[in-house]
Amino acid sequence: MSRHSSATLDRPRAIPYTPAAGLMWGLVGVAAFSFTVPFTRVTVGGLSPLFIGSGRAVVAAVLAALALALTRQRLPRGRQWMRLAVVGGGVVVGFPLLTSFALTTTPASHAAVVIALLPAATAAMAVLRCHERPPALFWVVSAFGAVAAMAFASAQGGGVGHLQWSDLLLFGAVVAAAIGYAEGGLLARELGAWQTVSWALVVCSPLMLALTAVAVGSQPPSGTPVQWAAFAYLGVVSMFLGFFAWYHGLGIGPMAQVSQVQLVQPVLSILWAGLLLGEHLTRATVFGGLIVILCAGAAVRVRLERRA
Repeated sequence: MSRHSSATLDRPRAIPYTPAAGLMWGLVGVAAFSFTVPFTRVTVGGLSPLFIGSGRAVVAAVLAALALALTRQRLPRGRQWMRLAVVGGGVVVGFPLLTSFALTTTPASHAAVVIALLPAATAAMAVLRCHERPPALFWVVSAFGAVAAMAFASAQGGGVGHLQWSDLLLFGAVVAAAIGYAEGGLLARELGAWQTVSWALVVCSPLMLALTAVAVGSQPPSGTPVQWAAFAYLGVVSMFLGFFAWYHGLGIGPMAQVSQVQLVQPVLSILWAGLLLGEHLTRATVFGGLIVILCAGAAVRVRLERRA
């Protein structure tokens, strides 16, 4: 039977669960992603947020198309195209654009605290996607984490109830990424890890190319060498190579367990914001980050125990 036969295309790949390897690959991906927020903050100093959010996807899409062509990967079939559009809408379009615009006015350390909701959000999306019925405690701690993140953002923005526009963009980015992560983790078991993100980049490339052209036409990019280097990292690593490791980890290790590794990401991002950008880390930032991270970890742990 041919590898291109329709009888083989719709059959999920038998990827064995290997929790230790899944956690290791997940950690590699998270380490790569932890530089995304600080480096985005660097690039918005000289490049437009629309160019950053769309241009990095174009760079990654070129690499993805080359990788798919050189390895002669089979084409997705049927509903897989729609699912790839969902993945792309979350991690190729939504998260990069929303965070790029948000980081024009908010510090990287502040953004990292809000984005710390991502592990709990990913677990929640996986629950909804897989039609699970977790205990009520899962939703309680998830909701508490969301409230804690909003309280932190409000306090930093001028008082309770005073969320800034950038905070709303960051919350939207969390939801978008969680949807893309959950669907991508499932699809990686059928198409392969790096193949999933590569096809998602290719699917979204016409839109992102058009947005890049609009960005260049309205504001020609003129960044410094450091800003261009940060942009290159966003395109090559944050949008492409990092997902190789991340989706591979989600595919071979139980998704809920591997998603716990995301708890390390905001800690690293806050650390890089202080070391690389010289941002002053206040007690409120550290305390708010710890509360959100603990809530996210509790949500993921409750779901793991329920599944076990």
